[in-house]
Amino acid sequence: MSTNAMRNRAGHEAFSGAARATVLSGRLLGVLACILLFSIAGASLARDDEQVTPERARANFARPVVLGAEDVRAFPDAPAGFREARSGIAQGRVEAFFYDSGVTGTRRRANVYLPAGYSADRKYPVLYLLHGIGGNQDEWRGYVRAHAILDNLIADGKAVPMIVVMPNGRALADDRSPPQERVFTPENAAGFAKFERDLLEFLMPAVEAKYSAYADREHRAIAGLSMGGGQSLNFGLGHPDAFDWVGAFSPAPNTRPPVELLPDPEAARERFALLYLSCGNRDGLINVSQGVHAYLKQHRVTHVWNVDNHGHDGDSWANNLYHFAQRIFR
Repeated sequence: MSTNAMRNRAGHEAFSGAARATVLSGRLLGVLACILLFSIAGASLARDDEQVTPERARANFARPVVLGAEDVRAFPDAPAGFREARSGIAQGRVEAFFYDSGVTGTRRRANVYLPAGYSADRKYPVLYLLHGIGGNQDEWRGYVRAHAILDNLIADGKAVPMIVVMPNGRALADDRSPPQERVFTPENAAGFAKFERDLLEFLMPAVEAKYSAYADREHRAIAGLSMGGGQSLNFGLGHPDAFDWVGAFSPAPNTRPPVELLPDPEAARERFALLYLSCGNRDGLINVSQGVHAYLKQHRVTHVWNVDNHGHDGDSWANNLYHFAQRIFR
């Protein structure tokens, strides 16, 4: 495991609710990073809770990476500094947003990014951005720095000003990021499947009631990393009446089989404005994305397939958010 990969994965851990107040040794960082990655890989939750085990996780992530001729970059890496706050530009803000959930029976929290100059006098499209299995509503902001990526793109005229909702995709009454020993429990994994109804029936209506947001599919996008990438495919493709733009970055094994994602691929050809799929060529979970890509290609469903040179880490997710954000709502 490279030093850079350890740093990325340790950062993911820190913003996934298992943060440590002290500086950990390099060996411990590596151990925690691998545990987290195994937990992400082990999230095959949709139909078989027995699959949520450490052993299954290790087997998933330990698969050798086998690349095909089409598993190449669609885009170069983003320019240096693309996710750093820049001086001299207008910056948006991130605020806490609370809503009542009929799924969990609790008042839940999301983070909402509002672009610079946000005004109730105009309408904005909305991107729902979902985190990984060990994360929460702070992962995209803290680890990936999504707000800085959006600020810079919007300031440069490369992205449409948009609202970005970063929810907690674990729809449980206790939705805190679990300690490592409970990541593999069926209860934790099932919370990500339950979020489908929480998103559609409670979060989205609440966002559209409070903010000056469009309320049609043409102005809604959904994307996510790892477990959130699987959710984005499951929910986005499963509800084409709700989302026109779908992105999955390193989707995890919670992703439904392609034939379930798109049982009528012919209808899907003209249904979505953008299907965006990505993974790193050093990511042991790439087989999930490869299977989706192969199915989409077989059935001539237009999509983006970007295989970068990263692992299952923040560099890949930040780069793909950079490219995805430029292509939505256009």
